[in-house]
Amino acid sequence: MRNNRALRVLRVAAIGIVAIAVVGEAVTQLWNWLMPGLFGLHAIGFWQALGLVILSKIFFGGFGGRRGVGGPGRRRWEQMTPEQREKFQQGMRGGRCGKFGTPEATARSTSSAEATL
Repeated sequence: MRNNRALRVLRVAAIGIVAIAVVGEAVTQLWNWLMPGLFGLHAIGFWQALGLVILSKIFFGGFGGRRGVGGPGRRRWEQMTPEQREKFQQGMRGGRCGKFGTPEATARSTSSAEATL
């Protein structure tokens, strides 16, 4: 049992190291192929490419994939009865989130704009 766990940890670590190496080399090759010719930038090395990957992860939050469309709010919506959904929609239209997009709000904003002219 313990040997299987250790083997699994080693396998995951090896796959992780190979994945990091492949991503780093891919970024290095793509950068060195495209950027000097397109923008006149200098070539980069492997570690600089890994730094770019990490920086892009920080800025753009990639690598995670989609963790479910809609998140917890979507699940709550699906668990509501039709009456609860209608009440929620009325509350959203009623004032908690403003009256944007409702015909009454459009008519009021148009009439108030005409009154100021």
